[in-house]
Amino acid sequence: MTLAIDLTIVWAFIIAFAVFAYVVLDGFDLGIGILFSAFKVGDSRDQAMNSIAPVWDGNETWLVLGGGGLLAAFPLAYAIVLPALYPPIIAMLLGLVFRGVAFDFRWRDPGHRAFWDFAFTAGSATAAFAQGVALGALLQGVKVVDRAYAGGWLDWLTPFSVLTGASVVVGYALLGATWLIWKTEGEAQPVARRFAWILFPAILIAIVFVSLATLYLHPSYVSRWFDMPNVLATAPVPVLTAALAWAFWRAMREGAEASPFFLTLGVFLLTFIGLGISMFPYVIPGAVTIWDAATAPRSQAFMLVGAVLTVPLILAYTIWSYWVFRGKVGSHGYH
Repeated sequence: MTLAIDLTIVWAFIIAFAVFAYVVLDGFDLGIGILFSAFKVGDSRDQAMNSIAPVWDGNETWLVLGGGGLLAAFPLAYAIVLPALYPPIIAMLLGLVFRGVAFDFRWRDPGHRAFWDFAFTAGSATAAFAQGVALGALLQGVKVVDRAYAGGWLDWLTPFSVLTGASVVVGYALLGATWLIWKTEGEAQPVARRFAWILFPAILIAIVFVSLATLYLHPSYVSRWFDMPNVLATAPVPVLTAALAWAFWRAMREGAEASPFFLTLGVFLLTFIGLGISMFPYVIPGAVTIWDAATAPRSQAFMLVGAVLTVPLILAYTIWSYWVFRGKVGSHGYH
């Protein structure tokens, strides 16, 4: 008996995993940047910055894996998506660059620290918003003719993509706030807790609006969620989201420190699953499936050997780094 493995689905899962890992790991440090200006200059800002100092650059490894994997495993999708989303992708990369430069220079150039703090916030917010806009633009569809992008320079800019961009900013800010609840102490933690109380209902409202708006983009989205027997599989997503919302409210009322962050990650996971339900098996909704976009099976098999070797290593050093820096952080670093 032989077991047939569809390498295209395997690679779709690998890239989806890399994208989700980037969203949840780099999402909270982008969120800290978004909230950074709301913290008092001095100890509170130093705590917020130091809480991500050991891990922020390693978190972006997953972005490289996701983008590189898309190019290698699904070159047609890469060739269509990039021309369609050049402006938001360039904005995201510039935001990440300014954020990274500001991260180091605020310590080494104290005379201009106010400028670097602003650059850290602006870069983080720009990167987060651009990621959300790119997601919205992909969901609403990309014009494809003869296996090439056939739209205009600003087709990505619509009310829906702006809505998804703002929603991602709110979601990342919530991740950042809950991370700081877990990792900080003193004046920084109460500020983070106040933000979490505001941002969690805001992200739930954003999820509802984005979900309803998505249903109007393509009739296929409605059938995927509400036709029988699909609804039997999709119904747990909103139910579990409501359950996590109740658990978050209870954890915050009880003064929990770590659980709000992990409950927020749970909400992100459910929204990511919802995105997969809406899109699969399309990599470009309504135009290109993962099989249409995939490279040759031999190429997929060759690359899979590298992925099997490297992904566990990335996971191992990521887990190890978070384990080493598992305590509380002060203005001068982890205790």
